[in-house]
Amino acid sequence: MTHTTPHKPQSGKPQNANIGGLDFAAEDKHWRDQYKRESYYSADHSYDDYAPAYRVGYEGAGRYAGRRFDEVETDLRRDYDSLRGTSKLNWEKAKSAARAAWDRIERAMPGDADGDGR
Repeated sequence: MTHTTPHKPQSGKPQNANIGGLDFAAEDKHWRDQYKRESYYSADHSYDDYAPAYRVGYEGAGRYAGRRFDEVETDLRRDYDSLRGTSKLNWEKAKSAARAAWDRIERAMPGDADGDGR
């Protein structure tokens, strides 16, 4: 089994950085354009509420490549709590957005990178 070093996310908006070739700025733009179409979206929340969850999802998918979301959820939650800032979403409400971003990255990888069938 591959072990990863815990990663403390940087605060603030994603830069044009990447992990494993992922373009964070492109992911941020995708979710900014898409978030209102997602089943978990609530009109009570702005993109700024969802953004930290998306970031945790797409960064986490790269950082924990080959592992399932459920396996690393504790780490993702800790990352979210560090990155959350002024978001009105607690982890339970943010988790669906984080998983959506994770699944989008996982689908872009060759094969079923985390073995979850998604």
